[in-house]
Amino acid sequence: MSIASWLYTVSISFYVLYIRIAALISSKARLWIRGRKNIFQAIEEGLEKNKDLGKSKIAWFHCASLGEFEQGRPVIEAFREKFPEYRIFLTFFSPSGYEIRKNYTGADYIFYLPADTVKNAKRFIALVNPALTVFIKYEFWFNLLDILKQRKIPVYLVSAIFRPDQHFFRLFGGWFRKKLDSFTWFFVQDTDSARLLQSVGFTNVTVSGDTRFDRVAAISAQKKDFPVIRQFCASSRIILAGSTWPEDERILLPYINRDDHGIKYIIAPHEISRSHLNNLAAGIKKTVVNFSEANKENINEAGVLIIDSIGILASLYRYSYIAYIGGGFGAGIHNILEAAAYGIPVVFGPKYHKFREARELTRQQAAFPVTDSSQFGKVIGSLLNDEAKYNYCSRTCLDYVSRNKGATEKILEKINA
Repeated sequence: MSIASWLYTVSISFYVLYIRIAALISSKARLWIRGRKNIFQAIEEGLEKNKDLGKSKIAWFHCASLGEFEQGRPVIEAFREKFPEYRIFLTFFSPSGYEIRKNYTGADYIFYLPADTVKNAKRFIALVNPALTVFIKYEFWFNLLDILKQRKIPVYLVSAIFRPDQHFFRLFGGWFRKKLDSFTWFFVQDTDSARLLQSVGFTNVTVSGDTRFDRVAAISAQKKDFPVIRQFCASSRIILAGSTWPEDERILLPYINRDDHGIKYIIAPHEISRSHLNNLAAGIKKTVVNFSEANKENINEAGVLIIDSIGILASLYRYSYIAYIGGGFGAGIHNILEAAAYGIPVVFGPKYHKFREARELTRQQAAFPVTDSSQFGKVIGSLLNDEAKYNYCSRTCLDYVSRNKGATEKILEKINA
């Protein structure tokens, strides 16, 4: 083992130790640790239980979290349809993905991914024995990649984005670049990523685009109905704030509390702990109803509906007139394409530049970054009062999603199963 490989494995061990310490105070860290307890025994029992499916080969798909799962979901489902002889083995790194999608019916097995030590990697690959592997977007677990390469198991990276500041492209990044040899093929979102890979000698690249466009288009086509939300909306125009954090809510609430134009609001916070929901409701002067408590009687009195459940947000944008997407005052905005797929103009915080779709729709003046409550109010006012501007934004968002569909088809054409 090289010094770099040893240091990498040691860093994984320290990370696990850090999570164990964090688990003393963090519920998410506790889920991370608890989900991996006796993980190999659970995998072995799961494989044994489902061995009578009549499918001899396993395709392993790995996602970091919920967002990456939604990105990879079109590929998983298209793969299953095209190659029905495979069993689908799905893993997650984060509890926020596993806990929400552990009952996903599109996979035969769903587990947490064991920590990427050499011992765990060898044991995991020997146990699962995948015929092929698909990693979504940016998961690079180097010990696992080494074992996959040694066993000559095809590995595909889907919807990837590469940036010049990543270790692979730095002057002293030789060890990291060598690990990319494990990938059979790279499916990248843009030409910049392809050029970066080609600059360090990798030509096994396809610019396939972003599979999220296929996913949001499929969701919008389903037109899933929520009767109580439909009743709440009635003939009112709706501003839907999705995946909000406290920083987002601080600019939303002043506008909500002073608005007297008959607008109704749906807020779907990123964090739905009882304490956060209570604090959010306490800051709103209008009548608030939580989705879990909404019924035919109380929904008519509400001016604000708070979504206190996970997994339905993407389907709710169909009810909105304008969407505010959270995260732009923190690490970065959440998925704006879920709203754009319905032709809904999108507003978000200032930290959006890492997201190509946000940059491009902003450049086309169909999406609007804001920095404070005053600017938020001006943008919302212009969209509410200028019908021509609103219609332009709506058409532009719809056209943008439509033009960028098709990544899943390109990927499935190339994967050799």
